[in-house]
Amino acid sequence: MSTHAPHLLTFRKMHGAGNDFVVIDSRGRGADAAGVTTPALARALGDRNRGVGFDQLAELRDGGNADVTLDFWNSDGSTAGACGNATRCVAWLVMRETGRDSLTIRTERGVLTAVQQDGQVWVNMGAPLTDWQAIPLAGPQDAAHLPLPGDPVGVGMGNPHCVFLVPDAEAVALETVGPRFEHDPLFPARTNVEFASLIGPDHLRMRVWERGTGVTLACGSGACAVAVAAAQRGLTGRRVVMDLDGGRLEADWREDGVWLTGPVAEVFTATLTADFLARV
Repeated sequence: MSTHAPHLLTFRKMHGAGNDFVVIDSRGRGADAAGVTTPALARALGDRNRGVGFDQLAELRDGGNADVTLDFWNSDGSTAGACGNATRCVAWLVMRETGRDSLTIRTERGVLTAVQQDGQVWVNMGAPLTDWQAIPLAGPQDAAHLPLPGDPVGVGMGNPHCVFLVPDAEAVALETVGPRFEHDPLFPARTNVEFASLIGPDHLRMRVWERGTGVTLACGSGACAVAVAAAQRGLTGRRVVMDLDGGRLEADWREDGVWLTGPVAEVFTATLTADFLARV
């Protein structure tokens, strides 16, 4: 992985279970240097017709008190506090680059730990947040039973999540109900919306609407939130497998946090033209 010159912008396209990312490497500028991504650039790159297209953009910066720092952007130009699948993908890249089997990653969520075990990269996404202020919610609420139709669970995993445990996740009109709950006044920072149903012991079918993006094939922080909600409701144990539209993820809610793993794919590396950048 290499840094890019100011007049060029080289990026990687990756995905984890179909949850796709643009990855920009801005290391080498100093731990206190800001990233190159702006809301306008995120929107331009996120346009699947006129740009590149992604669910989230992940920008690597120098780590400071960690091995690497990661910033996350949505395709609408807003920022995200966490992105589990992008974190796994970047951890895989850095581990391949350095030959290491563990590293630390600084995010808005805090400093996360990634380890490689049996050929899989696991990331500790941190402890779930269940206090209404930490999620955040608009006022004091029992996060285990939010006052919304369907009795969802509120979970913070760096991003706010509204988890519905339903008889059949396939039957949910996600494109209709997702944006309605994303913008519900209960969530001052908006929310991701997940629907999950039990299809076997410790095995869930999950679908997701991500704030700032829409329907995605997978969501890592969402999978962590679903695992927590399902365990809280007694639907599963604390280690679960989830089948999403783009593939399978696994989450393990341990004493030190919720660990996440799943597939990683690197698709291509490319450089944006000066003409494209000049129009951003």
